[in-house]
Parts: sequence; structure tokens; C-alpha cells
Amino acid sequence: MSEHPDHGHTVAAWTAVAIITLAFLIGTIGVVVAKPSIFWIGTALIPVGLIAGKVLALLGFGAKQ
Repeated sequence: MSEHPDHGHTVAAWTAVAIITLAFLIGTIGVVVAKPSIFWIGTALIPVGLIAGKVLALLGFGAKQ
């Protein structure tokens, strides 16, 4: 097996995961309380997390190659 010294422990990875986890939490709350608008807000936050992670990686906060 090859070594992965950072194993995803970067600002970019943690930010993306935190935003996406929050998005799923908001979406789940929207389903539980039967509010489609809250569900769609959570759904809209998923690409925000992906974009934030990619932008941070491009700015040098990601894994070093």
C-alpha cells in the first residue's frame, strides 16, 4: 500500500466536508418538518461545499502533490 501523508487533513477537505455535512443536516431537517424550501436550501449548499473545497485547494490549502 502506498503512503498518504496528509490523508485528507487539509483546510480544503475539512471545509468541503463541513459545508456538505451541514447541507445534509439542513436538507434532513427540511424533510422531517415537511418544508420543501428548507430541503432545497440544503440541496443547494452541496455544490457550494464542493466549489469551496476546490477553490481552497487551488489557492494552496489542499494536499501537496
